[in-house]
Amino acid sequence: MSKVGRPIVIRRKKVVKKHHGGSWKIALADFMTALMALFLVMWILSMSSENQRKSIAEYFRTPLLVSIAGGDSAGSSSSVIPGGGPDMTSSEGEQLRISLRQQTRPTDIRRQFFDVRRSVENAIQADPILQKLEQQMRFDITREGLRIMMLDTEAQPMFELGSARIAPYMERLLKTLAPLLNEIPNPITISGHTDSLPYAGGELGYSNWELSADRAHTTRKVLLEAGFDSERLLMVMGTADRIPLEGTAGDDPRNRRITIVVHTQESAEFIRKQGFFSQDHGLNLVEQEIAPN
Repeated sequence: MSKVGRPIVIRRKKVVKKHHGGSWKIALADFMTALMALFLVMWILSMSSENQRKSIAEYFRTPLLVSIAGGDSAGSSSSVIPGGGPDMTSSEGEQLRISLRQQTRPTDIRRQFFDVRRSVENAIQADPILQKLEQQMRFDITREGLRIMMLDTEAQPMFELGSARIAPYMERLLKTLAPLLNEIPNPITISGHTDSLPYAGGELGYSNWELSADRAHTTRKVLLEAGFDSERLLMVMGTADRIPLEGTAGDDPRNRRITIVVHTQESAEFIRKQGFFSQDHGLNLVEQEIAPN
């Protein structure tokens, strides 16, 4: 009898080819879009001026949440009671905060300062004579407000050497600036600065103190002649060479400058209160010190 052999079973693994679905194409498209955006930003930065780059930087320094809310958000409140009122069901406190926030709105103030700065820059660009002074202008937005500095150079001094007699192009710049400063009601201060080169007679005669103050007052007079509101002038002063620009030597010609600060209302109020303190409290303190025991 013949034996029947065991059947031979051949197992073949079925290979199923999976389709990628094109997900790699989406990833590649996202990468190319991001790369194109990067090169576009780099190209814009290379084509823009220094003042334009500073304006862009200042814009992105304002937090988005603060910009949308127009001030500090409710999340920054130190009160754990909803609404911040006398009890947990009261919204009086929150309404008060919203009211105060709408009155101050720091983002609106910054926007006004940026608008003034942009107006000044556009006016300079539109005038062929003032275009030569563009590199001598500096703008900063600080806690005090909008600071506008007009710097001297050896080639284009704002005043005659050692004198408060103003140069024609500087006078033209100030007369262009006056109506633009009138666009916002904020008070301003004017300060004059000099370099450290002393007069031959020393500080006992006519010195850098008098020179810086005279140049500040000349600036004030030109602004007033151009129609600037004198009621908004808060202070005019000369600082000689005591506040040099950061990173400059004392005799650097850029230290010969005029600084105009368009103050926030809070900064202006702080300056005004200096007089209140000396009148209301200073005399009392002196009387207490000299009063006999």
